[in-house]
Amino acid sequence: MAKSMALNAAAGLSGMLKSGHTHMDGVDGVTLRNIEAAKGLSSIVASSLGPNGMNKLVVNHLGKIIVTSDCATIVKELEIEHPAAKMLQLAAEMQDTECGDGTNLTVSFAGELLKETEELLRMGLHTSEIVQGYKKAGQKLQEILPQLIVSQVKDPRSKDELIRICTPVLAAKSSHGYSAKILAPLVAEACLGTMNPNSKVAPKVNADGVRVAKILGGTISQSQVIHGMVLMRGAETTGVKAVEKAKITIFGCGIEASATEAKGTVLMKDANDLMNYNMSEETKMDEIIKSISETGTNVIVSGGSVSEMALHFIEKYGMMCVKVSSKWDLRRLCTATSSTALVRLGPATPDEMGACDDVRVEEIGGRFVTVFRQSEESARDGCRISTILLRASTSSVLNDLERAVDDGVAACRIACKDGRLVPGAGATEMELSIQIRSYGDMTPGLDQYAIRAFGQALEFVPRTLARNSGQEATDVITALGAAHVNGDKNAGIDIQGENNGIISTGEDLVDLYDTKSSAFRLAVDAALTVLRVDQIIMSKPAG
Repeated sequence: MAKSMALNAAAGLSGMLKSGHTHMDGVDGVTLRNIEAAKGLSSIVASSLGPNGMNKLVVNHLGKIIVTSDCATIVKELEIEHPAAKMLQLAAEMQDTECGDGTNLTVSFAGELLKETEELLRMGLHTSEIVQGYKKAGQKLQEILPQLIVSQVKDPRSKDELIRICTPVLAAKSSHGYSAKILAPLVAEACLGTMNPNSKVAPKVNADGVRVAKILGGTISQSQVIHGMVLMRGAETTGVKAVEKAKITIFGCGIEASATEAKGTVLMKDANDLMNYNMSEETKMDEIIKSISETGTNVIVSGGSVSEMALHFIEKYGMMCVKVSSKWDLRRLCTATSSTALVRLGPATPDEMGACDDVRVEEIGGRFVTVFRQSEESARDGCRISTILLRASTSSVLNDLERAVDDGVAACRIACKDGRLVPGAGATEMELSIQIRSYGDMTPGLDQYAIRAFGQALEFVPRTLARNSGQEATDVITALGAAHVNGDKNAGIDIQGENNGIISTGEDLVDLYDTKSSAFRLAVDAALTVLRVDQIIMSKPAG
């Protein structure tokens, strides 16, 4: 204790902290280093923005190869260590959790804001003045954004409306341009399959109710929607492969003779003792399976192993047996069939049993799968599950399509809560940029420089869309800015390069207002958090 109280004043901070710590402060030591780290992360994901965005090939610490243009997946697999870049990663993860889309906008815009900050610091502005200007610009952005709403989802139960919502999301995520037209109707149908058909109840998409099953081989056009659950293995029984109007008993445990916890020794004097010993085990298993059959059960689902003896008696009583190795799949199957997983081996009560319209083993792409189908009338509210069966030639394409489907489902979920839509294709960002820069010109004091820089940073989205589509970004941005100044608020970037790279977004090229607003809010918060840091103190790493 006496040693720890002895402070060497001459040693300064080093004398106060434990040896091995690292300390950095000042604009050059902290702020500019943090900005460089954030710019580095932003530059990685920027080229993946939009329908023509490039893929990244990431090899993680386990040697797994990930090929994707999805920003949330990229930043998750990069294993970022720098604390400033980590803040941008956390913002992207939160955007992905809340909205499922807009993660690239969050990271790219935060990085662009910090890039503009670098120039402001060199001009002589203090960090607090930049932070204050960015806060004012962020508040002004949230005021202007509702004025740019062009339409609203009128009926979330309309398949055409859901297709219109999720097509831009799927087109931006999938590296295969034509796949968005194929996947959008499938995503819309799957989302409708999880909604309550009662028009008096507010429409709601249960994101956990839309599952994805991936089967290698074939093409994307062979993908389909199954209203129910798909298990990626066939039935354990060989006799019964299909059951209609099935009554289901689900066991969370294995179907086999239970072993005693205490060790014991059985002394057998002759062959009759051995025969009788096996016979008693067979008789007991026969009784258990028979009692299950007498409840009306014709499909048994096991969460563990199924013994040969149990399988013999299940076949004997004409039942179908399915094994589920994943406890998560078992829970979802319980939800889909309105049943309860039993932890004891024995007959289920009527309340514990589930029901399904059709259970059958099907062969898809040379692989046997078990399909549990439920009709819209028989599925209870909250128990509706739809499965999108994806087909593709390689596993990396399948994984990319799965991520695109997840984002499409998230877009449909957001549309049910808040159906307001703003122009896409960079039109919203360009209009915000012009209005915020105009607001900066009317603002007195040093804040105006930061507000103008904020407006300049918003041009990053249309510029990147033009650059990623192979156009001359400067010429396109000039033409787009002129169109917006002349009053065309819906003018966006034409990735085909026609009409000087300008296109009117209309009713189809739209983004969800809630997703856009959340992405901007999180990006500004992340940038301001990085800018407010003036010292970094790191203790010696353990080990």
